[in-house]
Amino acid sequence: MGEITTIGLDLAKNVFQVHGLDEMGAPVVVKRLRRSQVIGFFASLRPSLIGMEACATAHHWARELTKLGHAVRLMPPQYVKAYVKRNKNDAADAAAICEAVRRPSMRFVPVKTIEQQSALLMHRTRDLLIRQRTMLVNALRGHMAEFGFVEAQGLHKVAGLIAIVTNDGDERLPNLARQALNLIAEQITELQNRISALERQILAWHKNNPVSQRLATIPGIGPIIATAIAATVADASVFSSGREFAAWLGLVPRQSSTGGKARLGGISKRGDSYLRRLLVNSAHTVLLCSKAAKVDPWVVSLRSRKPRLVVAVALANKTARVAWAVMSRHDTYRRIAVAA
Repeated sequence: MGEITTIGLDLAKNVFQVHGLDEMGAPVVVKRLRRSQVIGFFASLRPSLIGMEACATAHHWARELTKLGHAVRLMPPQYVKAYVKRNKNDAADAAAICEAVRRPSMRFVPVKTIEQQSALLMHRTRDLLIRQRTMLVNALRGHMAEFGFVEAQGLHKVAGLIAIVTNDGDERLPNLARQALNLIAEQITELQNRISALERQILAWHKNNPVSQRLATIPGIGPIIATAIAATVADASVFSSGREFAAWLGLVPRQSSTGGKARLGGISKRGDSYLRRLLVNSAHTVLLCSKAAKVDPWVVSLRSRKPRLVVAVALANKTARVAWAVMSRHDTYRRIAVAA
């Protein structure tokens, strides 16, 4: 029996599956581990290549196993699925991971640092609170409309409805309804304060992160998007070009080509949906409010030929490419002068 050189580790909450191969590709160890046994088992092994799927807790275990001297590689789960033979179970998954990590064409996910994961946690929490605020605002609007109170669209217009709810002297609203709606109004105010506090924390992290500050020099990218990209993309060099980075974000056409005939559809929507949503929303804002975009020849030409939504996605794609160039070259954005 040879020495273990490659290990496939199937992660779980409590029960982990290990599949180890020697340098000839022959199975050496196939066993299950409890969570408390993982560190002790790998500490007793010689440094080896460990493959894992980039799923929940993967970055934590990658950092822990790297401290023990192992070379850890994280892979997208959809790329590992092709190597699963027959039925799906923990042992088959671990064997597939072990097989996939040895492939020369496999793509790997960089391991995030604790700082990057903490910054992403702020974004995930902010996104959750915003969704909860939207639910409460929609509920308040719907309930108030039943009593004849209707306000214009927009978050800033909700203040008028909250003022009616909190005004005990306004007899147009029944007391029973006011008591229930007061709970919703208080929740909206509290969520708004928490979201503002999180945004201040994100801004403070942005000021101390050089990558985020360089990204913020790009038109259409502010502290929120800059910090989200800096925390999500651990190493921009894993992408060979800006187009590959945009494709990873799902901002390129989906292909269904065969027989030498290219068929392109809508955007693929693969990759990180949060970053894609931020970039597309930012592009809509730039097209609506930016004076520079309204005179940009590329944008003007595109708007004359394509619908507004298509132009926004194209601008988001271009912004993503510029962001990759800024990160990979460690430089700030410099606008090229356009002749009149």
